[in-house]
Amino acid sequence: MTSVRNADAGNGDWLVGNPTAAQLASALWIGSVGLLILGLQPVLLGALYTEGHVSGDELALVATAEMIAIGIGSAVVAMLLSARNMRWKSAILLVLLALANWATAYAVSPNSLIGARTVAGLAEGGLVAVATELIARSRRAERIGGYFVTIQTLAQCALALLLALYVIPAAGSAGGFIVLAVVCIASLAVAFIVPDNYADLPKEENFGNVLTVPSLTALLCVFCYFMFFGSVWAFLEPLGAQYGIDGRTVGLIVSASLAIQVLGAMTATVFEARIDYRFAIVAIGVVAVACSAVLVRSPSLTIFWAAALVMGFILLFIVPYQIRLAITADETRTAVLLVPAAQLFGLAIGPIAASLLIDGKDFRPVPEFAAASAAASVVMLGLFILVARRRRAIA
Repeated sequence: MTSVRNADAGNGDWLVGNPTAAQLASALWIGSVGLLILGLQPVLLGALYTEGHVSGDELALVATAEMIAIGIGSAVVAMLLSARNMRWKSAILLVLLALANWATAYAVSPNSLIGARTVAGLAEGGLVAVATELIARSRRAERIGGYFVTIQTLAQCALALLLALYVIPAAGSAGGFIVLAVVCIASLAVAFIVPDNYADLPKEENFGNVLTVPSLTALLCVFCYFMFFGSVWAFLEPLGAQYGIDGRTVGLIVSASLAIQVLGAMTATVFEARIDYRFAIVAIGVVAVACSAVLVRSPSLTIFWAAALVMGFILLFIVPYQIRLAITADETRTAVLLVPAAQLFGLAIGPIAASLLIDGKDFRPVPEFAAASAAASVVMLGLFILVARRRRAIA
């Protein structure tokens, strides 16, 4: 049985343990399977809506329930369960996710869809933790985090293309979810390459390491940034319609943005060590506010395209720097395990919060809310820096 050895066996690249390249790649793939739905939601849930399985409000509930469940699943597995028997845990979660995808394909009511996607989200969150637990043990967690988002986004792109062009036209949304179930079953072979036991990180205080001002402000910085993106993305089509842009064009913009996200993730892996995380988060926050402001002012088609593509690029470009922020906030790396949960909760809460501001068919309050969320993210970073400096001065 191969395992990641104890802390003393770590090498220069790892705080604890010494996984092989194949073990690292397998863990990143398992985590990527858990996040495939993030790129496929517009295709799969759009098909459910078009086929009349759900109304617009029910569609939002399905999407939100799954997002929140992913966040809960990743937090529970990372914080409450030991990093032991990771191969069997990965295999069980993959089987559970496959069953939830199969159940979704044959769900006959909105309530059964919500139930199936909630179960799927819990399993997906657990799979995400398989990757983030190992990433947290690396001395170069930001770089490996960049690899992680690159792998998952490339997989999302490939599957989105397959589903949109071939599967859904032939077999509808049910066929799409069956394909996801097949991906889960096929990934069982990879699950048994994952390190069976991860070496222990120092977690004596556990939740106490997270319930500190530096950790909380760091996680709130991540949460607010993803609220920005989640709110705009959920309402991109009605925003486009308000400005005279047809749904097909918005669909093309979404597809192009997904491809740009890959470029953002790959760029981040190249430059993450050369740019200070504080500068990167502030600069990206300013760009996010600017993109949101553009979408408030009745942009032309060209400007709309540009804003959407820039938002796609910065979405994943920022992730390695958010990982560095969380590590700086909590050297035991407990907080970094909750970064995916903070991201997913932001993606889930953003659309709900923004929808409360919509007045009839005027969707301009959505990008206004997004701009405020992006600005709040920068403010949280500022608070983190002030607290960190004060602690250093006291020490």
